[in-house]
Amino acid sequence: MDDRYGSDVLAAGWRERGAKVATDVPAERDLVVEVAVDGFCGAVTRIEGGQVELEDFRGRRRLFPMGAGFMIDGEPVRLVHPARAQEGSRRTASGSFAVADARARTALPSRILVEGRHDAELVEKVWGHDLRVEGVVVEYLQGVDLLEELLVEAPPRRDRRYGVLVDHLVPGSKETRIVEQILRGPHGKHLRIVGHPYIDVWQCVTPAAMGIAAWPQIPRGTDWKIGICRAFGWPAASQADIAHAWKRILSRVSSYRDLEPSLLGRVEELIDFVTEPLS
Repeated sequence: MDDRYGSDVLAAGWRERGAKVATDVPAERDLVVEVAVDGFCGAVTRIEGGQVELEDFRGRRRLFPMGAGFMIDGEPVRLVHPARAQEGSRRTASGSFAVADARARTALPSRILVEGRHDAELVEKVWGHDLRVEGVVVEYLQGVDLLEELLVEAPPRRDRRYGVLVDHLVPGSKETRIVEQILRGPHGKHLRIVGHPYIDVWQCVTPAAMGIAAWPQIPRGTDWKIGICRAFGWPAASQADIAHAWKRILSRVSSYRDLEPSLLGRVEELIDFVTEPLS
């Protein structure tokens, strides 16, 4: 007589049959995971003993036991302690190989210019090691509107090239019109201006790094940064609130993987331009 029910229903392991097997994932800083039991989603901020701290996009932080009980993209994972990087093969935040015991070079006359403090801090966090090795200084303009004034006061030349990173460099934007006018002037030969398409450098941080599906859409007529803070439930009444919001966003960036490709390529292009040997 055929056994309609297969093997012994009381045999060991029957509960596990067909269940998904969790994979081990190092709990690297800024890794975004979901807690299976209650759906809390956040980025790893630190490991304390046998616990991992997660921070969601509203800034709420909670501690959970390391191990099983987490998900990434709907798949079960076990969070484990990250392995220590091997000496001699450590990579920088930009993905390049770190130069051990490197001292900062004397600054080159050439410069990379960015629009504001936040742009400069983001470039420093990801490319700081590389820039110090090359001797490249990053300066901020407080707006692309002031670029023409700087070029008149200190024109670029063969041994002092300027690479400029501009926000919202898209067809029809104010920034694009300013750049086109400057490039029609006398400084183009020793000047490289590139940009990313986002309204502000905040958006160059990927939604995945922020633990969100997408950056909020802010209505026209609303200050973009204030609108972002309100959408996240963050204070936005003062400049100090905006500065604190940026610190929260910047804390989610640990490497180039947390930035949009449209920014990565442009910064690398500027570094190549200002460090190119004189011919």
